[in-house]
Amino acid sequence: MAAAAPTDKPALLGGEPVRKRAFTSWPQITSNDEATWMKVLKSGRWNRNEGGFTKAFEAGWAAQLGARHCLATANGTSSLVIALNVLGIGPGDEVIVPPYTFVATVNAVLAVHAMPVFVDTDIDTFQIDARKIEAAITPRTRCIMPVHLGGNAADMDTILAVAKKRGVPVIEDACQAHLAEWKGKKVSTLGTAGCFSFQASKNLNCGEGGALMTNDDRVIDDARSYHNNGRGFGQSGFGYVAAGLNLRMTEFQAALLTEQVKRVDEQSKIREANAKYLSGQLDAIGGVAPARQYEGCTRNAYHLYMFRYDSRAFAGLPRDKFVKAMKAEGIPCSTGYQPLNKEPFLEKTFASRTWKRVYGEKETAAWRERNACPSNDRLCTEAVWLTQTMLLGPREDMDQIAEAVRKIRNAAAAVAKG
Repeated sequence: MAAAAPTDKPALLGGEPVRKRAFTSWPQITSNDEATWMKVLKSGRWNRNEGGFTKAFEAGWAAQLGARHCLATANGTSSLVIALNVLGIGPGDEVIVPPYTFVATVNAVLAVHAMPVFVDTDIDTFQIDARKIEAAITPRTRCIMPVHLGGNAADMDTILAVAKKRGVPVIEDACQAHLAEWKGKKVSTLGTAGCFSFQASKNLNCGEGGALMTNDDRVIDDARSYHNNGRGFGQSGFGYVAAGLNLRMTEFQAALLTEQVKRVDEQSKIREANAKYLSGQLDAIGGVAPARQYEGCTRNAYHLYMFRYDSRAFAGLPRDKFVKAMKAEGIPCSTGYQPLNKEPFLEKTFASRTWKRVYGEKETAAWRERNACPSNDRLCTEAVWLTQTMLLGPREDMDQIAEAVRKIRNAAAAVAKG
């Protein structure tokens, strides 16, 4: 490989950065957001039981996704907790989860005192390896919880087939996958229930918020009750039909969503187009491998643009230094998740009094042996992330991302020594 020309000197070594301005800011705010927010403020009806914005958002989001029901919630984590509760999952049960996901997926399982069982990652797609799920199922398995990570879709054909064969429900964690599709159907509508997050970083956001989607009348009835402290649907007094929690969305959050949702489809199309173009650029450079999609993924929401970094193609330049060099070029990126199945907090959980009373040391030791995820361990040493906001600008932004990668590869040996 030819040495880099002086004008191509990496910024980390004192050269000029490829990019000197920030990427698209987030969230994007218009006058309609402010006007709708003020309507709620001035109305004095800030609770969903008194106002109409939450109900309007639920109806609109369900229609847009092709779902029968939507329940707006306090956040994405609470949506997962509600779904697990209404399916009767609790102490002694096992829930299949991926090891490459945000911790909320696992925290929701632990919140109902069920056992998370990790199934290894398909390193090419960054998704749970659906081919390995059936081998992880035991008589105690009560749920499969795939995550449509980064806006890409998990292999739902394989997952649903296994779930049907083994008689277990599927809860789709779609918290990062707004408008993503599997064979033309929106993710979150394929399993028994699906869950979204509207946290500040998400493609559709209101600061904090979430939603549970389902086509099952019983599930939505129980979910409405559970998230409203166990009241019957539409009730606001002191009569209760079941145990529950207060996990309601406020009218302020819903008001923001009713405006933000008007732009989510257009923004999603921009991300998809830019991601496709960027992938072509990176493929031409080599040494970086954009996350692959399954054939059934007909729409990727691109909450994250993820690729694998091969240090061998960069003269042995370590990934952390590659990321540092990218940042110096004005391209913010990160190394993503660490192996969730190896997080120290899990051992603290297993050592707790509650956990020991339900599972005991013998079962916990067996869990450790079952939850090795070697492909995920490797992925966590190779992954590099770009955020969804970086895909919202003009094509020139994608050219600059690619140019930064190319520039660093051409001078990788010098960067490694510098």
